[in-house]
Amino acid sequence: MKKLSSILSIAFLSLLMVSCGDDDTKTSKSGGAMAANVAERVYVAPGEHDEFYAFISGGYSGNLTVYGLPSGRMLKEIPVFSQFPTSGYGYSEETKPMLNTSFGFVPWGDSHHPDISQTNGETDGRWVFINENNTPRIARISLETFETEEIIEIPHSAGNHSSSFVTENTEYVVAGTRFSVPYPQEDVAIENMKGNFKGPLTFIAVDDEGHMKIDFQLKMPGFNYDLSHPGRGDSHGWFFFTTYNTEEAHTLQEVNASQNDKDFIAAVNWKKIQEYVANGGGEEIDAEYAHNVYDHETHAATSTMMKKVLTVDPREVEGAVYFMPTPKSPHGCDVDPSGEYIVGNGKLSTDLTVHSFSKMLKAIENKEFDGEAYGIPILNFESTLAGTVKEGGLGPLHTEFDGKGNAYTTFFISSEVVKWKLGTWEVLDRQPSYYSVGHLMIPGGNSRNPEGKYLVSMNKITKDRYLPTGPELEHSAQLYDISGDKMELLLDFPTHGEPHYAAGISADKVKANSRKIYRLDENKHKYAALTEGDTKMVRNGNEVHVYMTTVRSHFSPDNLEGIKVGDKVYFHVTNLEQDFDVPHGFAMIGANTSELLIMPGQTKTVTWEPKKEGVWPFYCTDFCSALHQEMQGYVRVSGKNSNVPLKWTLDGE
Repeated sequence: MKKLSSILSIAFLSLLMVSCGDDDTKTSKSGGAMAANVAERVYVAPGEHDEFYAFISGGYSGNLTVYGLPSGRMLKEIPVFSQFPTSGYGYSEETKPMLNTSFGFVPWGDSHHPDISQTNGETDGRWVFINENNTPRIARISLETFETEEIIEIPHSAGNHSSSFVTENTEYVVAGTRFSVPYPQEDVAIENMKGNFKGPLTFIAVDDEGHMKIDFQLKMPGFNYDLSHPGRGDSHGWFFFTTYNTEEAHTLQEVNASQNDKDFIAAVNWKKIQEYVANGGGEEIDAEYAHNVYDHETHAATSTMMKKVLTVDPREVEGAVYFMPTPKSPHGCDVDPSGEYIVGNGKLSTDLTVHSFSKMLKAIENKEFDGEAYGIPILNFESTLAGTVKEGGLGPLHTEFDGKGNAYTTFFISSEVVKWKLGTWEVLDRQPSYYSVGHLMIPGGNSRNPEGKYLVSMNKITKDRYLPTGPELEHSAQLYDISGDKMELLLDFPTHGEPHYAAGISADKVKANSRKIYRLDENKHKYAALTEGDTKMVRNGNEVHVYMTTVRSHFSPDNLEGIKVGDKVYFHVTNLEQDFDVPHGFAMIGANTSELLIMPGQTKTVTWEPKKEGVWPFYCTDFCSALHQEMQGYVRVSGKNSNVPLKWTLDGE
């Protein structure tokens, strides 16, 4: 019996150990299989392409970054509002005008919210627009060249934040004012802010070629305007802006600008204002702002200083603007694909408030008003309310849509992404994020036709998500699969700068139109040398212009003499290659600018002012061939009063 008991005990223990072992093995295998499955879903094999482009704002980098989805690989950084030595943007003579403003040359920007051009309410892959918050500007980036083609400064504005969102056919891109200021600017005591400061909303018309022109500025009350989105479908012709600090506080704003139970969503009927302006309405006032345009034929930018802007008082256009109360300190202002629902994300609320466009129209028709603010009617809150998502989370910020009747909202304080149902307002799923999530993006999520396969969340703090790199880490983005009933986290990847928002689009809408080269026979640059026979040096007083070419693997000319201390030398460098992805670089020792990176068929100019006599080298910075190291030349610099004549060599002659 004792022996039997021992045998049974051993058998039981063995069974227990096997069972535990099976569980561990099962867990291990399951975890491994799950991890492998997730990895396969984001893996893009060598030579294959991603399914989507994601354009993610660079925040205080001033630029726009391009990522592939689902891989999370950064494909490119596009210089927009900041100098960029990688390509010479903002350093070359051709691109310096792009950073001109009414404040002078501003070499830095704070880029926040990209948006892709649309046709019939769907992303069309022509341009990306992005705003600059600090020195108010809007830029247009070509998705043919992935280069910034146009920047327009916004006059009478401070903090261009509720931007740069486009209407359904890219009729307008908007620029809202974050900080109310005197309008026009003048010396005013800050304590007299209330009632005297304004918050202009700027509507920029976009023509068929993408060229921008300020159509009108709406002279709104002096609130802070945070984010905006256009109407679509039945609500096309309207634009919606969140406001905060309707208290018009100017001290301790974290406390004093959160006194009211509700702030507003400003509903702007831009169609009515457009008609009013077309019929001669509005008042032209003085303004000073730069309009900078890059020309792909001349390969150069021009900057024009504008002097007037048309301003419109909304009280003079009946039915132009209404205020919808929404929970206080709202951030996102998001419109669903149908155009019926407008989501107000009150940052201090645990609920999500959803307004109805059709109910708003009915409330306007029935004059269901609860007073006015500076002459603009305030609609009754209950009259526009479509529904409330109860206890969605803490600190709602931004909502996008999957085109299948679902919405997704980021919650900053509770650090999560929450999925909920339009119409029933039921929470369907929630996934934690790391650590404080800001905006999110679904490709096409700001359009009539979202591509509801992936969601990207942009997180403000990273901590232990990546290998440590000192006190600061790049911010984290996370990729979720939203094709099923439940969200599934697939990938973490680092981003550059401080992303605020992103715009995504199917790669098929863009990649086929991507430019491979600049054709030499279309190069109209004033100083282009289109063949090696065109290379030369020309002196004009103390200016020397060098007409130079590059081709694998030499410069023409490659040895220059006759330059003097005190000269200003312009190197006009033309890349003669006509093969895709064969740029050449040019760097000159002692130049107080940057190198140049010249695309095939393109001409760029860098200046050099030699301070010392001697023989100084220049070279190609971009590895272009097996003989890249041999791609160099020399400049002989003589004394200021020397008589050394201009002399250059071509193939040693």
